[in-house]
Amino acid sequence: MAELIEIKEEQERFILVGVALSDNDDTQESLNELEELANTAGALTVGMVIQNRGSIHPGTYIGKGKIDEVRELIDEMDATGVVCDDELSPAQLRNLEDALQTKVLDRTILILDIFASRASTKEGKIQVELAQLRYRSTRLVGLRNSLSRLGGGIGTRGPGEKKLEMDRRLIKERISVLKRELNNVKKTRETERVLRSKNRIPVVAIVGYTNAGKSTLLNRLTNAGVLEEDKLFATLDPTTRNLALESGQQILLTDTVGFIRKLPHHLIDAFRSTLEEAKYADIILHVVDSSNPDVYNQMHIVYDTLKNLGIQDKTIITAFNKQDKIEEEQILKDFHADYTVKMSVKTGMGLTKLLELIEKVLNERKVLVEKVISYQDAGKIQIIRKYGQLLEEEYQQDGIYIKAYIPNDILNSL
Repeated sequence: MAELIEIKEEQERFILVGVALSDNDDTQESLNELEELANTAGALTVGMVIQNRGSIHPGTYIGKGKIDEVRELIDEMDATGVVCDDELSPAQLRNLEDALQTKVLDRTILILDIFASRASTKEGKIQVELAQLRYRSTRLVGLRNSLSRLGGGIGTRGPGEKKLEMDRRLIKERISVLKRELNNVKKTRETERVLRSKNRIPVVAIVGYTNAGKSTLLNRLTNAGVLEEDKLFATLDPTTRNLALESGQQILLTDTVGFIRKLPHHLIDAFRSTLEEAKYADIILHVVDSSNPDVYNQMHIVYDTLKNLGIQDKTIITAFNKQDKIEEEQILKDFHADYTVKMSVKTGMGLTKLLELIEKVLNERKVLVEKVISYQDAGKIQIIRKYGQLLEEEYQQDGIYIKAYIPNDILNSL
């Protein structure tokens, strides 16, 4: 009987390279995050190299001396490639690959690769392919060796070898097709927003740095069944679920893609329609990994990304998650937030307080009403239950006495 041969994909081994432009920048933290990205993509980090320079080398990203050092480290650690912590120009990509005689990737293509493997919905796949083609269309020359490599691996997932070998004209045609498809999806999303607006169901958009616990929170509150994994970008496609608050009021919780430092502009452009879910939300729920030592920088990156998307003047509730991982009491502040709460989605700590805060914010937009509704208009009470908060209800001789918080926009109709 013939023996079965198990074929395993060889794990790629990367050297991570970064450039520190000042003594107090966050290059080391950025490389640590790049290591997590490489791990998420399925690679092993076998070395890190940081060069202190006044500016990034325009031709090769790092200087000649550092290139020699990296080349020696590649041989010593038997590395299969190099990942640079910034987006490389076509010339830098080509020159560095020639100098090191190995596979060279940058932070952008690594993130795009992860997104390509994580996208599951039609919209997500369109967005990822569009971002990849836009990135690669300017780098066909610089990626010449990668395009001809038959082994595939990290940096080649997504559109596929055949599409990556298309010339610029064909890529532009493909981009045009994807844009049209994405516009159709965008129109569908806008129609859904209009319907939600007519239904007057408040929307709470969950935002935050990648791996802060957004999907875990959505699952805990709504049993959404979204993938939970201790990796960057464990989930990519947005999910919206209905949640009934303790008062009976219905809200919609929408999970959005996680943010990250140096998020490629190709992705921001491609995922704009998805990220804009937060733009039309009534409340921004900012989930923060309070156990991360880089917590304040991560919060800054989230707010900077929201600002770039034009998402401002929203009521913000910041939830300092993962309190179960903190050994010592710490004081965390968010000056952008209207309300803050400490919580641990894993243990359930603070979740009741969080829901109370959401209810409080929604009630601030309502009017306290006391009146008697005639029995022939009793159906209006169901509207109050759905969109407001019914505090008291008493059946009297001349009608039903109610005391309730009612949203301003439906007050007149009642």
